[in-house]
Amino acid sequence: MKEKILSGNFLLVVTLIIVAIASRLIPHPPNFAPIAAIALFSGAYFSNKQLAFAVPLIALFISDWIIGFHDMMIAVYACFIAAIFIGFMLKEKIKFKNVALAAVVSSVLFFVVTNFAVWAFSGGVIYQKNIAGLLQCYVAAIPFFHNTLLGDLVYSGILFGAYETAKVKLPWLVTEKV
Repeated sequence: MKEKILSGNFLLVVTLIIVAIASRLIPHPPNFAPIAAIALFSGAYFSNKQLAFAVPLIALFISDWIIGFHDMMIAVYACFIAAIFIGFMLKEKIKFKNVALAAVVSSVLFFVVTNFAVWAFSGGVIYQKNIAGLLQCYVAAIPFFHNTLLGDLVYSGILFGAYETAKVKLPWLVTEKV
């Protein structure tokens, strides 16, 4: 068991994820963060499903503990759980266009779900509880969407690209599924 935990593959994946988590803690544009990419990556590459869920959710929890929690956390965590499931669908189909599409779908899902939660749970203080209020909420969030989309695409490209490059350039390091 010890050999499997300390395998090059496991160390590579953990290193890539730790680097991505650390990037969430440094100053960055709003919503330009690596967590959705980590969730996609974990779902795609971790054969151990418990690990696939644990790594991004623990990373999210630890970084949120440092950054701070808010009232809409359940919607945020639900979106990243969904991103892990999207990652599961990438298994054995990891190609540039599939990873890019998965990142876009994750971004759109995050936008739709989290902004719906803001509208639904704001108590009518920020947005009226009607269709006009919901639309106003989505329109107000549009300036943040491009950062979410760019962050998901950039970090997915880095994580998936670095791992796939390592598989080719350093095959001795990437020997088994995690």
